[in-house]
Amino acid sequence: MSAGTTSRASTPTGGRSALRRLVPFDADEFAQEHWARSPVVTRAADLPGDLLELFGEDSVDELVSRRGLRAPFLRVAQDGRTLGDREFTQGGGVGASVADQVSDDKLLRLFAGGATIVLQGLHRTWGPLVDFTQQLAAELGHPVQANAYVTPSQNTGFSDHYDVHDVFVLQMAGEKRWRIRPPVRPAPLRNEPWSDHRAEVEEAAQRAPQREFTLGPGDVLYLPRGWIHSATALGGVSTHLTLGVHVWTRRHVADELVSIALASVSRDERVRASLDVAPSGFDHEAITPDVELVRAAIVRALGEIEPTEVVDALEARARGTQRPSPIGPLAQVAAAEALTSDTLLTLRPHVAARLVPAGDGSATLRSRLADFPVERHDVGTFVALIADGVLRADMVGLDLARRLMLAGLLVVAED
Repeated sequence: MSAGTTSRASTPTGGRSALRRLVPFDADEFAQEHWARSPVVTRAADLPGDLLELFGEDSVDELVSRRGLRAPFLRVAQDGRTLGDREFTQGGGVGASVADQVSDDKLLRLFAGGATIVLQGLHRTWGPLVDFTQQLAAELGHPVQANAYVTPSQNTGFSDHYDVHDVFVLQMAGEKRWRIRPPVRPAPLRNEPWSDHRAEVEEAAQRAPQREFTLGPGDVLYLPRGWIHSATALGGVSTHLTLGVHVWTRRHVADELVSIALASVSRDERVRASLDVAPSGFDHEAITPDVELVRAAIVRALGEIEPTEVVDALEARARGTQRPSPIGPLAQVAAAEALTSDTLLTLRPHVAARLVPAGDGSATLRSRLADFPVERHDVGTFVALIADGVLRADMVGLDLARRLMLAGLLVVAED
């Protein structure tokens, strides 16, 4: 692993595991037996039973009618086609000079006519899902997004397709009949959408599904990326959540290895040298020595890369894929101003903090926020905070505590 101390992101908020609310196994069994391997269908009776608190039909109505959503936080599909934004948006009216605000009136007509409503980015717009997806991402170590699909009775929102990320499907209301088939493109990468293999997917869809089942309220489907699927609402409106897990893959490791190697060989004057003048273009025989020189330099550079360099690069990329837990600017400033010696403070959840030591005994707190310099005499305090510690403000130091609060790094600990 990388140098320094890393916050324990896997500790569930409030002691509750998000993953355990989705599958009937402990985390180790899920990771070893099912993760990225096989679909899992779990009935509501085998789960804690509180998933329906996350989202519902009232949530849909509030979001589309009162929250001022804009495209692309919502899209609409009908008969296998995604509608253009203008078909369900309009101007925001007086005081809201935007042209693409969601129109509840247009949505009413479209939904009544059989269209599927897709609410995207709910991990940014709906409070309970902000918290749940952040916790699930922390437990899995992979970024998570949330969409909702609201489908009228007897309608199929999207034709057979596959996703380039793993998904957890949470049936929130109504029933939906699912058909799943094995991948035609195993473990597709993010730049390999199903439309690149449309003919193969359509051919596979003509064959009998490997599994066909109905999900009811509280049921959950885990589907690894690449599995072909489609679903039809039964007997009324169906609402389901899709939690998309945008998995890190060994291809990402390869990307970072190559990037680090290229940076290294670019410092070699022989690699930076100009190719010979070539009036007739590249000559295979003439350029072969150049190819061999560069190849040897890259192979040598790859062999010199320490694994910690790659981990650091992956961590830097991962920090940008999720947000820290939400913070209220007004409330945070008020809390900093009201700080007293006995105020209990803790590191902001999901800030992904890591202490990077310097040679002189000081350090840098690296996180999803701006880097924060740490003096040598404060390093022990930060080690305790990163280890999920709760410290009194006078243990941190009132001035430092206020600066950390205003930087969004420390928050008042919950009772």
